[in-house]
This record gives sequence, structure tokens and C-alpha cells, in this order.
Amino acid sequence: MLPLELFKALSDITRLQCILLIQQEQELCVCELMAALELSQPKVSRHLALLREANLLAAERRGQWIYYRLSSALEPWVLIILEQTSQQQNLAELTHRLSIIGDRPERVAQCC
Repeated sequence: MLPLELFKALSDITRLQCILLIQQEQELCVCELMAALELSQPKVSRHLALLREANLLAAERRGQWIYYRLSSALEPWVLIILEQTSQQQNLAELTHRLSIIGDRPERVAQCC
């Protein structure tokens, strides 16, 4: 991945927040991201598709839901940039919205 490709993919605040939340939580489904970002499913899914096309995310289907995580093929410099960015980006409100959903098993039962 070239730096320009990374920065283009992360230039939208929604995509940046998606990838930083996924990095923080290690794995999230679309419904969790919808709750955290307070956005519609089509909008979240479109941003996730762009991140997948940029090879930043990997996806796994479980039943009717798709779970997203960082791609295992990310180069070390990309991981460093994401880590440093997560330290600068305040995700407290988004993380709070996730916590309202509850623990992962409860979140799965409630939203997925």
C-alpha cells in the first residue's frame, strides 16, 4: 500500500472513525458501527466497502451479519499510523455508544 492510498482511504471522518473503532475493539459488525456512529446501514456499509477495497479491513460472514477487523496483511508502518492516530482522535463518545449496547454477547443478541 502506498501512503497516498492510505491517506485517501482515511480522509473521510466516517471511514477514519470506523477503522479506529475496529482497531480499538478488534472486531465489530455493521450494526455496532451503526450504533456508535449514529448512521444508517447503507452509509456504514458503503464506507466499510471502501476500506475493504483499500485492503485495510477483512470481513467474515457469520449468519446474516458481517464482522470487520483490520486486515492481517497491513504493513507495520500502516499499523503505526493507525495507533498514533487513535491516540490523537477522541473516540470516547463513540465508545460510550458501544458500551450502551452492553457486552458482546448482549450486543449480538440486541443488534445482530
